[in-house]
Amino acid sequence: MKRGLMVLILVTLTVATAVADEFALAPITNEISYFKNTDDDFKAMGKTLQIVSINSFKTFTWFNFEFTGDFNWDMTEGQNYDYYIEVGFVKSITSKLSLNYQRIYGTFVSEPVNQFGLRLSL
Repeated sequence: MKRGLMVLILVTLTVATAVADEFALAPITNEISYFKNTDDDFKAMGKTLQIVSINSFKTFTWFNFEFTGDFNWDMTEGQNYDYYIEVGFVKSITSKLSLNYQRIYGTFVSEPVNQFGLRLSL
């Protein structure tokens, strides 16, 4: 899965560079967080590594590429490790409305999920 994601990113960048007169990349946010999880009584509920990366790129027009990953240890009962990964592309239609494609991977789904939709920015 990691190789597939890296291949997707490299192909996107390679094709964009080859076909576009102008290629640009603008970071929006790139964050890594590490959490110790507890319940309301402060009983330990494992640890989470969270990665959020949102960047704009231009190939003929501007798009956003979004990556969110939550990697958990000792958080889900019966599992030592679980994860949730979301990869998405967003294209603005207006200043408040965008087209959105997301692909979800995770230990809670039996196969990857594709999501197509609209995003309203408030």
